[in-house]
Amino acid sequence: MNRGVIIACDFATKTECFQFLEQFRGLKPFLKIGMELFYNEGPSILEEVKKTGSRIFLDLKLHDIPNTIKKTTKNIAELGVDMLTLHASGGSEMMLAAKEGLETANSSTLLIAVTILTSLSAATIRQELLIHSGLNSVVLHYSQNAKKCKMDGIVCSPFEIQKIKQNCGSDFIVVAPGIRVEDNVNDHARMSTPDFAKHAGSDFIVVGRPITTALDPVAAYNHISNEFGGVKT
Repeated sequence: MNRGVIIACDFATKTECFQFLEQFRGLKPFLKIGMELFYNEGPSILEEVKKTGSRIFLDLKLHDIPNTIKKTTKNIAELGVDMLTLHASGGSEMMLAAKEGLETANSSTLLIAVTILTSLSAATIRQELLIHSGLNSVVLHYSQNAKKCKMDGIVCSPFEIQKIKQNCGSDFIVVAPGIRVEDNVNDHARMSTPDFAKHAGSDFIVVGRPITTALDPVAAYNHISNEFGGVKT
């Protein structure tokens, strides 16, 4: 699989999003549409983004009872997104139901399971969530469950990727968020650089503010894509 950079379009409105995308005419980058933009603008935002020729990573992090998730993924299948996220912590029945919903709709959408959010530190996992296994062990276990449940891949920080690839196979997609080009952690407790993510074995990296708030977003995107060694679309 060709690796690549996914731009996190974490904008509040469609207007902001398309003002940003106007700068990328001809490049057609892979775009992440998250909860903020999707819930504000509704499914129509996906149709409009698709008209630009860009692929869409719909990052809704679904997490509910299996029957609800099955119906939800069946509906989302009609939106024609390329990737969709759900929480691995929802359990095996939920993940299997999500896959069944997509299969019922004969969808090619890839299901990507979020393991542990990169905003969570090991201390938070242990002290607040009462998960007493080590963070790396939890991420690996969630990844193995996701693989068994026919997920196409997972989301995790670059620090856990090598173990996941060793245990789940090189074709198991790994998407790494929390990517920064300088010492600027923002909302991520476990951040990394494009070069580190590349050598760890990430298939995709998700990059937001280092691109979206840059003085020259296209130059920033090209620089990060070159550092990651990915394919620009």
